[in-house]
Amino acid sequence: MPHTMINSSQVELHGITWKHTRGLVPMQATTQRFEELYPNVRISWQTRSLQSFADEPLDVLAQKYDLLVIDHPSTGIAAKGGILLPLDEILPSDFLKDQAENSVGASHQSYINEGHLWAVAIDAATPVSLCRPELLRQAGGAPRTWEDLLDLARQGVVALPGLAIDSLMNFYMLCLALGEAPFSVEGQVTAAPVSSEAMRLLRELLLACGPEWYEANPIKVWNRLAAEDGWAYCPFAYGYSNYSRRGYADHIVEAGELIRMNGAPLRSTLGGAGLAISAHCAHRDTATAYAQFVASGQCQRTLYFDSGGQPGHRTAWLDQEVNRRSNGFFERTLPVLDRAWLRPRFDGYLQFQQQASELLHHYLIAGGEERDVADEMNRMLRQALPTRRGGAA
Repeated sequence: MPHTMINSSQVELHGITWKHTRGLVPMQATTQRFEELYPNVRISWQTRSLQSFADEPLDVLAQKYDLLVIDHPSTGIAAKGGILLPLDEILPSDFLKDQAENSVGASHQSYINEGHLWAVAIDAATPVSLCRPELLRQAGGAPRTWEDLLDLARQGVVALPGLAIDSLMNFYMLCLALGEAPFSVEGQVTAAPVSSEAMRLLRELLLACGPEWYEANPIKVWNRLAAEDGWAYCPFAYGYSNYSRRGYADHIVEAGELIRMNGAPLRSTLGGAGLAISAHCAHRDTATAYAQFVASGQCQRTLYFDSGGQPGHRTAWLDQEVNRRSNGFFERTLPVLDRAWLRPRFDGYLQFQQQASELLHHYLIAGGEERDVADEMNRMLRQALPTRRGGAA
């Protein structure tokens, strides 16, 4: 339990998370237990959509809520100051050391910007493969290469999250596979030949999967694989361990490794969620104590997981009981998490992400000149960059 002492007077905190079992229920369950331990505390939670989770202004949310479950690119805004509390200045050093040592991939690092920690990594995720094993065997087995994947997609059994934001994350992944890390050169996403080829490959796959996936987010993909027999495989969608657990949906969906390209497995784009505290919070000791409680290894591999959460603490991913109850979701996908690529976090990145997602999505549906799309994407990036303060990106 946190060592922070909580004032004995009545305390009320308000939190915001995203609308899914994985986002809401573990916050409610941990709140229930925390309130039992500290009867003077009341914490209420509200939800927002998955899309809003990616792009709703953090400064607006921090005015209304004490506790915020956030995406790590939001730390670029937080680093301007006055929005979130710098947790490295108020959390115990032994707790911070444990968080860093038990990070899943770059999850802990992702919330560090301008030298401060703006959230604790309570949730870890990246795109992984998912399948209905029995249906995939009927279709000829799991693909190993991009060419195998296209062949399988042409059979009409491959699902794909084709929503704008997910398409951009997969575009980054393909740029990495083609040999260039995005944003390595100032003012440029990647070199035009790399961007063009990544777009072309992604469009070819999306067309093979079909137009019904153009507006699908990862939750829709997981839901349809779990409920319908028409879909055997998805090559990359942000992981949701809920669907790998018995009783959550009609069918268990198995998660696993990504296909290989150019001799190496794909590196997907890191997601996940962190718990932040608003700089406007009037009860900082209580909020800090709750953050330590939720993010602790003990809570993460028991109560947090038990209530549908997808932990951010490494001990949960290695826990035998956690893996037994999730059909091996965590041990199967941990290597994918450990090599996942970390997006930029400069102030202005979210503006670029929203604009570039829409631009890329239009190309994927309507087609066009890849070089023109790449040039416009670079223009959008340069337009977003002047708000950057320098330092960590």
